[in-house]
Amino acid sequence: ALKKRMFTPALRMVVCIPSGITEVEMRAVKESCERVNGKEVYLIHEPMAAAVGIGIDVEEPMGNMIIDIGGGTTEIAVIALSGIVCDQSIRVAGDNFDSDIVQYIRRQHNIMIGERTAEKIKIEVGAALPELQDPPEDFAVQGRDLMTCIPKQITVSYTEIAHCLDKSISKIEEAILKAL
Repeated sequence: ALKKRMFTPALRMVVCIPSGITEVEMRAVKESCERVNGKEVYLIHEPMAAAVGIGIDVEEPMGNMIIDIGGGTTEIAVIALSGIVCDQSIRVAGDNFDSDIVQYIRRQHNIMIGERTAEKIKIEVGAALPELQDPPEDFAVQGRDLMTCIPKQITVSYTEIAHCLDKSISKIEEAILKAL
């Protein structure tokens, strides 16, 4: 038999939410927290949490632009006087970068790689610019050759990855201009 606790702790929760969230989604997040015994539930927008996390004084009258590229969404916000002055949320982020890399390697090198390998490539040699002052070393990638089905190893450079991420990064740049 399971023993039931006499006193369950009341939890104080701070939950990050995207800046483009609707009232219904916000209420759903809050109710979910309350269902797991969250007595004090505070919702904070992701760009504000990122600004506080990197040590920006969000109470200053001077504006700071925060670009938070997550897994599924990119949050862009200008923060001043403890609030978000303007914001933009788009569904282009790290997961899109990974799929761009998978498609590029498949198309350009005829090799199949997985999401995990694509993420490793993004971390090791990912770049937004094709010309860097201090470029990373080329990265060895192993995958399955699509013609022979035999494992094959190639090397990719940061310039290749910068070119394959160009479309997704352009979408983020457009969103930054819209946020202003």
